[in-house]
Amino acid sequence: MTLFVAVILGIVQGLGEFLPISSSAHLVLTPWVFNWEDPGLSFDVALHLGTLAAVLAFFWKDWLLLTVEGLRGGRSREGRMFWYLVVATIPGAAFGFLLEDYIATIFRNPMLIGILLIIMGIILYLADTLFPARKGLYQLGLKDSLLIGLSQAFALVPGVSRSGITMTAGRLLGLNRETAARFSFLLSTPIIMGAGILKLKDITPADLTLPFIAGVLVSAVVGFIAIKFLLRFLVNNSFTVFVAYRFILGTAIILLAFFRG
Repeated sequence: MTLFVAVILGIVQGLGEFLPISSSAHLVLTPWVFNWEDPGLSFDVALHLGTLAAVLAFFWKDWLLLTVEGLRGGRSREGRMFWYLVVATIPGAAFGFLLEDYIATIFRNPMLIGILLIIMGIILYLADTLFPARKGLYQLGLKDSLLIGLSQAFALVPGVSRSGITMTAGRLLGLNRETAARFSFLLSTPIIMGAGILKLKDITPADLTLPFIAGVLVSAVVGFIAIKFLLRFLVNNSFTVFVAYRFILGTAIILLAFFRG
């Protein structure tokens, strides 16, 4: 893997992990479109560790407060939110542990990914336009958190998007856009961390080349920027631009897959 390819994939991961466009789809599609060699599982794991660094760097103060209050008994709103996040993490982690290898193998098909990009774009658009925003972060209940957590199971399929499905679920439950994104990012922390720790064994000392390290650093920096951008963007804007992107990319991939046979 060249330095150029590693940097491009780092950018793809950093943007795709936090914007509602599916990082797993882009990591499958980018090498496929450009006929690059598959960089392998160890590099994929490393890119996710880069985005873990991004979310921890952005939300470390939030997590420190939530954890301290949660361990004190969870009576404050921050303490309750900590335990809501714990509960919401369980369904996605369980499905991920049981089904990730199977789903990643069966559904890594460009044509199917293109279709799912479009379908999830439609669902995100309907959730964002038809459901009123009436809840902030600390108005979330246990049931809301559990439902958003359950939605993460669908994100195992490339093209769905972990951030996209959790933000969609948040909007369906009445969260405003910025709150839906913030809860999604907080919820991503334990999921990415758990997946990274489980697969850390796949990284060997021989993997630690310059392109490998560069890809990780780029995914961390770009991921941090993506989080900051989206939280600011959604204060005054809708998800429509991301819906349009999913439609355009999905259509292009379907056509390309059709003509490639």
